[in-house]
Amino acid sequence: MEWRDQGLVLSARKHGETAAIVSLLTPRQGRHLGLVRGGQSRRRQGLLQPGNLVDAVWRARLEEHLGSFTLEAIHGFSAGVLDDPLRLKGLTAALALLDAGLAEREAHEGIFHETLGLLRALEAAPGAGAEDGTRGWIAAHVRWELKLLDCLGFGLDLSACAATGTTEELVYVSPRSGRAVSRDAGAPYREKLLALPGFLIDPGAAPSRIDIAAGLALTGYFLQGHHFAGTGRAMPAARNRFIDALGK
Repeated sequence: MEWRDQGLVLSARKHGETAAIVSLLTPRQGRHLGLVRGGQSRRRQGLLQPGNLVDAVWRARLEEHLGSFTLEAIHGFSAGVLDDPLRLKGLTAALALLDAGLAEREAHEGIFHETLGLLRALEAAPGAGAEDGTRGWIAAHVRWELKLLDCLGFGLDLSACAATGTTEELVYVSPRSGRAVSRDAGAPYREKLLALPGFLIDPGAAPSRIDIAAGLALTGYFLQGHHFAGTGRAMPAARNRFIDALGK
């Protein structure tokens, strides 16, 4: 058995004395594991940094076997954010969500390309201290988490009010249905509804700090409650560390 595809390194863990088991996200093979012989060597460790885009060849005797990877570097996204702890935490959080959230060997071409777009936005963003630029890539991260929810089968419907059908003044989301709710329809229940920041329905809107926090709370609620809790797992620690860093 053999295939070749591009892949994003999601994680790598030691196996035996010299090898590593690597988790890749590929467009056609989905999240796929494989053994990299010599993966603990200094040269290989650089190649296996999470966030690297690689050319991957996977081989195994049988399809159900773990198999082995032969990898060649294409681009190192992680290297572009190493000097900015917040962007590095954002990159690590996204990769951890993919590694923990996606079932193995299910093709998700859409989320692969969405993730590439997010990593390019992280790489191109201005460094620490440029607040507007920082909010820009964090807003992109929130939108990416919405795409991930859709990929996981829990997509939110933010197109119209669940109660009235209107598309005006959508400011809430129902925690039960994941559908948008207008200001007037949601007013009696606002304490029980989730905030819907404007930048998630208007691509031209400039998000404030409060909007960013509301967006991450919204996606985090559905990621935890509708996906990770359903599989008996907690939100990846890397995502929690990212949220904590933003709070500071």
